[in-house]
Amino acid sequence: MAETLYIRLGSAANDRIHWLVYSDTEHEIIASGELASKEQLGHLTEKSQQRKVIVFVPGCDVAFKQLHVPAKSQRAIKLAVPYMLEDELAQDVDHLFFAYANLKNEGSVNNCFVAVTAKAQMESWLSWLSEANIRSKVMIPDVLALPTMPDTWQAIVLGEQVLIKQDTWQAQVIDCAVWPMVSENLALEHKSDNLPTLHHYSPIPGTSERLTLENMPEELPLALLAKGSNSVSFNLLQGQYQLKEKRSPALKIWQAAAAIMAVAFMLNLAYKGTHLWQLTNKQQVIEQEIVDVYKQAFPKTKRVRVATVKSQLKSKMAGISGGDESESFLAMLSKVQPAFAQVPQLKPDSIKFDSKRKELRLQATASGYQQFEQFKQQLEKQQLSVSQGAQNNQGEKVSGSFSIVDKSQGGRL
Repeated sequence: MAETLYIRLGSAANDRIHWLVYSDTEHEIIASGELASKEQLGHLTEKSQQRKVIVFVPGCDVAFKQLHVPAKSQRAIKLAVPYMLEDELAQDVDHLFFAYANLKNEGSVNNCFVAVTAKAQMESWLSWLSEANIRSKVMIPDVLALPTMPDTWQAIVLGEQVLIKQDTWQAQVIDCAVWPMVSENLALEHKSDNLPTLHHYSPIPGTSERLTLENMPEELPLALLAKGSNSVSFNLLQGQYQLKEKRSPALKIWQAAAAIMAVAFMLNLAYKGTHLWQLTNKQQVIEQEIVDVYKQAFPKTKRVRVATVKSQLKSKMAGISGGDESESFLAMLSKVQPAFAQVPQLKPDSIKFDSKRKELRLQATASGYQQFEQFKQQLEKQQLSVSQGAQNNQGEKVSGSFSIVDKSQGGRL
């Protein structure tokens, strides 16, 4: 079952933290709760280990700006934006972080959509997660995950704040204590015949009677944000704060095994060439090629003889094997490797092997959904049974998972 852990951090270390575990396949809440402060984030460490993690941060700490920049290249736009907004921002631009959204500007002259927050705030959020050993590739301002509907505003109460989304890149977060006054001002800012309808997913006490309200099905705030997060392509973790990939030990073993299998394949071709040309004077040249390929793969090897290359290669393979479990693992990898060769756009993020079930679990990233289907078809050509997990769109990439077994080896899904 593919599950995601959603965490909504606070602005300060002693603010309450909301969390929720949601099933992406069953579309239901598995568990939810609140933590008193960032000191209790460690309670979520275990829940985060085997799940995708998406972090929400308070929209009140992020300013959403849209503007027209007279430049063509993205690089030029990003250089100009901080200074174009300098007079509108309360802090020195050197102390602020600018994150850019890839949004279409249909019906608007604006060509730049940027979220601005303090670098110190970003570093606080990331340090809290790091201290709790929680890794996430996605960080979204909470208010952006509310639904977007034409000519309507969406609102929900989260903690002591009212989250309001007015458009794709127009939103605000207001303290409940001042909401009655703010809602009255919002109503006065619009003409009576142009007042937007306010869709609210929870009661919002003190709302101005001038606003037209429409009750929506009540939901847990974090559940509503979880559902909406899939349609948000924006991610605060970009530029200097983009999460660096941490390769798992299993993936390193797979890479070592794949490299050795590739060398074995090349050597096998070279040996076949030797047999074809053994009656000619080219035999010596081919043998030298074998030695060169081996030395490229294992540069620390000082002396290589063609007669012993096979035994040396077996020794290298044994070096990454640890008994029946590793043999089953490597045997499975040898069947999976051709699928990676046929679908090079799909890249592995992590690989885990369940020796009891003889099951290979693979997390991968590709440029689109089509590569996942192509990869599955290639695996099935290798007589493997494949169960495909949920897929998630993360901007320009799509991530997903596979569970793979070889029934001929007693595996079961």
